[in-house]
Amino acid sequence: QRQMCIRDRDVGTKRIGIALSDYLLMLANGHSYIPRTPEDKALETVYKIAKENNVKKIVVGVPLNMDGTKGSQAQDCIDFAGKIEGYEVFYEDERLTSETAEENLRNKKINFIKDKGLVDIESACIILEQYLSRKQ
Repeated sequence: QRQMCIRDRDVGTKRIGIALSDYLLMLANGHSYIPRTPEDKALETVYKIAKENNVKKIVVGVPLNMDGTKGSQAQDCIDFAGKIEGYEVFYEDERLTSETAEENLRNKKINFIKDKGLVDIESACIILEQYLSRKQ
């Protein structure tokens, strides 16, 4: 029973970063990123990845405003996640994960300038690890 994180900060325009937990639900590993549009294709791909990896729960990163309120991007993420059926869906605050992800990638000497999807994958790992550490 694994858990999956989808990180969809640039709703409607870019990518969804995906990370998967290990089977002990302790670590997150980057999986991939997929195009955000068209939405039905994005959902189909999320389902395919979840099924192939025996996922039972999906954690969705929500970009709250710095004061903790929901803006339009957060609501768009929640609306997208609301279309996911057949899985338990949990929401996780993803404030500042992009900055942390970029720092992590720089520290690993990974050039993400030409491939921003790497930031989305790393962010999904951070979000999933946040969620998993709180659930321990």
